[in-house]
Amino acid sequence: MNTVSPFHAPTAVPRHRIGLLSTYPPKLCGLATFAAALEGELQRSGHRVDVVRIDDGDGTPITAKPLAGELVNGRPSSIRAAATVLSNCDVAIVQHEYGIYGGEDGEEVLDLLKMISVPIIVVLHTVPVRPTVRQRSVLVAVAALADRVVVMTDSARNRLVATYPMDVSKIDTIPHGASTVTVVPVHDAHHSVRSSPQLLTWGLLGPGKGIEHTIDALALLGDMHPRPRYTIAGVTHPKVFTRDGDAYRHDLIRRSWANGVAATVVFDDTYRTVEELTRFVASSAVVVLPYDSREQVTSGVLVDAIAAGRPVIATAFPHALELLSSGAGIVVPHGDPPALADAIRSALTDHERMADMESEARRLATSLSWSAVAQQYSEVVTELVDTSDRLAV
Repeated sequence: MNTVSPFHAPTAVPRHRIGLLSTYPPKLCGLATFAAALEGELQRSGHRVDVVRIDDGDGTPITAKPLAGELVNGRPSSIRAAATVLSNCDVAIVQHEYGIYGGEDGEEVLDLLKMISVPIIVVLHTVPVRPTVRQRSVLVAVAALADRVVVMTDSARNRLVATYPMDVSKIDTIPHGASTVTVVPVHDAHHSVRSSPQLLTWGLLGPGKGIEHTIDALALLGDMHPRPRYTIAGVTHPKVFTRDGDAYRHDLIRRSWANGVAATVVFDDTYRTVEELTRFVASSAVVVLPYDSREQVTSGVLVDAIAAGRPVIATAFPHALELLSSGAGIVVPHGDPPALADAIRSALTDHERMADMESEARRLATSLSWSAVAQQYSEVVTELVDTSDRLAV
């Protein structure tokens, strides 16, 4: 296994030209945010980054920022043009998620990868534990065409090795990055008799987020004084909105009234820059991630919460089990409001436990900063360029 250590001292990295294929802001999705953050940090490290934006046909306007190219799904000429742009770089970093490429289960990415003539790093954002026959075939082919395969957690690596035929020597584990801020412990302020402790869930909204379970849990905490205040921040996921409108948000609002907790539940759709969001997260007492998914091996929101120094209460999805195992949060069963209520009560009333969780979150945050993560990508890029240069001699 190639696990790139997040604890090494930074070293001088040669400047390289790196191609980056991904969705990109202003598109609202985790991959777009990931790409923009990684691009910025690689540039600050002295690399040139040529971004090829994926247009998956959802109507997102093209960014005003000039990019190196654009991949329009379903157009062979666009696939060839994108491959040419990426091949003009020293190394291509290709983000992979089934839903962002054309064809069945995103199979068009295979045509693209076959045309790229420089070393390829594929970043896997999803590793299905029960893939369809076609999903499995596509992922195996993607990995075979890549020179290195990056996963973001040990859970993802273990699943990849167990479920898919794979050259394990290609696999690197590099954590998901996060923006960081200087965090001042807030547990004393949030336990003040004059203020309500702030719970926070944020991200794009839609079925599967499990927010209804937290609203049900709040109804079981009526004896707490002051009562916790729960902020649900974010807009409905664009694809969910196209299909269902704001039905999920409206269901949550009705549920909060039915449970008698509407006065302590806040729906916040304020747009925030990355820095503003990071500080907003850091100002909460506890982040709650009540997701229904039992398969999620990578959660950018979870990483952001820990990087902001906040304790997390999460359901037992794989990334939460892994990242919170050292004590930065509490893991509860899926779909279990009483367990959520018990965890919230424990976190907010046990000051010593809260302080310990905050301390562990701050300790973990160092290795999750985008600068630390970009350094690890830089090392993989340099290794691939050096190998390519030796083979060319």
